[in-house]
Amino acid sequence: MNKWKLYTTNEIKAEGWLKKQLKIQAEGLSGNLDKVWKDIKDSAWIGGTAEGWERVPYWLDGFIPLAYLLEDEDMILRAKKYIDAILLRQDSDGWICPCDKDKRDTYDTWAIQLITKVLVVYYECSNDERIPKVVYDILKNYYELLKSKRIELFNWGKYRWFETFIAINFTYREYKEEWLFDLAKILRSQGADYNEFLPLWEKPLNAWKFNTHIVNIVMALKYEAVSVGFTDENYIDKAEELYKKLYNFNGTPVGLFTGDECLSGLSPIQGTELCAVVEQMYSYELLYAHTGDSKWAERLELLAFNALPATISDDMWTHQYDQMSNQIACQRFPGKSIFRTNGNEAHLFGLEPNFGCCTANFNQGWPKFALSSFMHNDDTVINVIPVPTELKCDKAYIKLETNYPFENSFKYIIKAKKNFTFKVRIPSFAKNLVVNGQTSTESELSYEITAGESKEINMSFAVIPYFEKRPYDLYTVKCGSLVFSLPIKYDKKMYEYEKDGVERKYPYCDYEHIPASEWNYAYCNSELFVKHNEISNIPFSSINPPITIKANVKNIQWDFEDGYETVCAKVPASRLPQSGKKEVILYPYGCSKLRMTEMPLID
Repeated sequence: MNKWKLYTTNEIKAEGWLKKQLKIQAEGLSGNLDKVWKDIKDSAWIGGTAEGWERVPYWLDGFIPLAYLLEDEDMILRAKKYIDAILLRQDSDGWICPCDKDKRDTYDTWAIQLITKVLVVYYECSNDERIPKVVYDILKNYYELLKSKRIELFNWGKYRWFETFIAINFTYREYKEEWLFDLAKILRSQGADYNEFLPLWEKPLNAWKFNTHIVNIVMALKYEAVSVGFTDENYIDKAEELYKKLYNFNGTPVGLFTGDECLSGLSPIQGTELCAVVEQMYSYELLYAHTGDSKWAERLELLAFNALPATISDDMWTHQYDQMSNQIACQRFPGKSIFRTNGNEAHLFGLEPNFGCCTANFNQGWPKFALSSFMHNDDTVINVIPVPTELKCDKAYIKLETNYPFENSFKYIIKAKKNFTFKVRIPSFAKNLVVNGQTSTESELSYEITAGESKEINMSFAVIPYFEKRPYDLYTVKCGSLVFSLPIKYDKKMYEYEKDGVERKYPYCDYEHIPASEWNYAYCNSELFVKHNEISNIPFSSINPPITIKANVKNIQWDFEDGYETVCAKVPASRLPQSGKKEVILYPYGCSKLRMTEMPLID
């Protein structure tokens, strides 16, 4: 039902800077969460007494592909240990969640939707022959309980019904049984219809609602793509309608929608939850696979190269719950939070600032992104995201050598086993495309490769930095898929403590980031000069960024937001210059933990 199919961890391996990023993740919180966090190491999913709902499945959803992409035997064995423990506790009727039988009607079955998706991920990585039948039994039990009305969708399960379709699609490919269509229709009828909520997204409220909850919404962007084969509806790109409404009224420079924790408008000092970043990426990955429409791939790049690294520390041991476009400090608010429905420490870097869902869920971002680099159909392989990767599939061996997005040259080394068509997606912002020494204006390259052929394709293009207009007559600097910010120097204050039985100690303690440089600037002309630097062992380093842009600014009167001492005002009080021209160095947004991203242009 998809135009493109995803490869597995047995076929794709990360190389270059992307492999470095995955290794940092494995050595950080993601790779150690089962050792330090009780909701994973003592979870009810494996027979413990801690949380038995979404946190173990969330963690496994990223930990499993990370382990297999890196071919890390210890991590693979630890993943299997969790899967074995979960399968051991599956009831004879198929129910698998840690819940007493007489309490199933009050158990939010979002956990069923999530664990079935995770088991599919595990099967695609491990080829564990037990998994298809396990998933079949879970879904069959779910179907029988819903059909008999012994349970029904409510709360999170009601608003995330479409997540079940990862497992439904998988199970139908394996078993081809018609009851899956009936299950799909029940989920569709009981699940929330996001098309009804569009008017609610135009004006933010200081109120928590399921239908304006940012994570629910970005998950829902893919609902039509994953479910269309099992409903009576035709695909009409409802995702684009939802996207436009969200971006027009809640969009940020890095392609996110503000949601701290519900939709929060266009202000650069509102936040976006980290869970939303990785779930929005996952939606775009599946939307591109279904449609082949390049807009989803470009939007995916924007998130992956900016929003994802910006909100996680360089060593990936700590993260924020909320990131802000203009984030001049990450310090606890002594009074009312600036966020609409999140607490006063949601923007700190820590183990579980605000809530622990992001602690478990953020680690799916990089592994699934790596697995989206190449896709295929019956006779075609396409390079979707041109990051350094190696593909070993039934058709060919393909290696892509590149430092994209920090540089824009690419070498493809191809050794064919079979005849196939090889395609390369060219970003819409690419200028002066040169392929094997010849200029080109194509938006997609295509080659017919014959069995036994060895081929090398060398490609390069230019990207031009520019100012993009933002709301409130502010501007942001972009260059290709990278957004640039004025970085703010900062001092870190570390907090080690225990709360609710959860220990926070170095390196997974909490940190405040206290500003130590000026931020009250406006761009004073449109001159932008790009400089490429060496990529360090930390690709999105906040100290040694791989690319920078030189810009000119002047000081202006930009006060604090009324009632706050650590949040800049939404807009400056005056745009009149208060100094002469100064030269500043802009960092990629993903390298800037404190930053000004939306500023006036007073040329």
